[in-house]
Amino acid sequence: MTKQRRILLLCFVCLIGSIGLIPTHSGAAEVYPIRPINLIVPFPPGGNADLNARPLATALEKILKQPISVINKSGAGGATGMQFAARSKPDGYTLMVALVSICFMPEVDLLYNRPTTYKREDFAPIARLTADPMVFVVKQDGPWKSLADVVADAKRRPNEIKYSSSGVYGVIHIGTELFTHAAGIKLSHLPTAGGAPAMTAFLGGHVDTLAHSPIVVMPHIKSGVARPLASFGKNRLPVLPDIPTLKELGYDVEFYSWAGLFAPKDTPPEVIKILRKATRQAVDTPEFKTAMNKMQAPIAYLDADEFQKFWYADYDRLAQAIRKIGKID
Repeated sequence: MTKQRRILLLCFVCLIGSIGLIPTHSGAAEVYPIRPINLIVPFPPGGNADLNARPLATALEKILKQPISVINKSGAGGATGMQFAARSKPDGYTLMVALVSICFMPEVDLLYNRPTTYKREDFAPIARLTADPMVFVVKQDGPWKSLADVVADAKRRPNEIKYSSSGVYGVIHIGTELFTHAAGIKLSHLPTAGGAPAMTAFLGGHVDTLAHSPIVVMPHIKSGVARPLASFGKNRLPVLPDIPTLKELGYDVEFYSWAGLFAPKDTPPEVIKILRKATRQAVDTPEFKTAMNKMQAPIAYLDADEFQKFWYADYDRLAQAIRKIGKID
């Protein structure tokens, strides 16, 4: 090949590379992330998912070097936001912090013979963040001093004692229904638009009782407004060592309000790998630990593989519970 032809060939290759027909070293691959990320919370501000998502977003911003916007997209007990996240482009720029209620909606849809809002296979789990047993509380100035008092009163007055929830078939609703079925009682249900409105209804005197995560109820227990009567975990909560579990009181109920980070299915493996590493670093930052400690929410981190095993097992267990509870009028 003559020197002139070599020069012409080199010019041709450079021209093709410059217009993007073949990859060049500088543009061979996009390094994730290169733009802002949206973090969907399928509940209103102030609830458990939101309280996990905001300090996580703050920590992840510093690690990923991109802004992360927390977007509350509530409705239908969380189904609206979860469906939105499931249908988002799987590119790593739309993530979601969801609660244990992600296990509920597909089974509820089947229960009512309607099209499923989403399937668990629509999501790629990245990490579990926290996993707290709910706490059953009443007003400090109310007539009940123990859970036995509530059960006895509810048996005398079916459907007269009221409780609020984050929505029909939401976390609070299912957890409370598991308890009422085990206790053989009927309480009156007031669904709201999320965990924070459920607490507002309780504090405002619109309902008598509430079962909620420690991250939400502890400030009101400390202030003397709410009286804890039982927790829903296997063991007593370290922050409430004198409060018995439901199992201690004779009710075979164990229920955790966990929070986890998810991406839409088909998100590229290399992006998931980056998010797993970043999330592991984020939950270990002093800022995230301090935020969780202030809310009395111990970190219960599980990486993607362990989290998927945990999630699928909890999903199957709670699907059985929903079938047992059945349709709710």
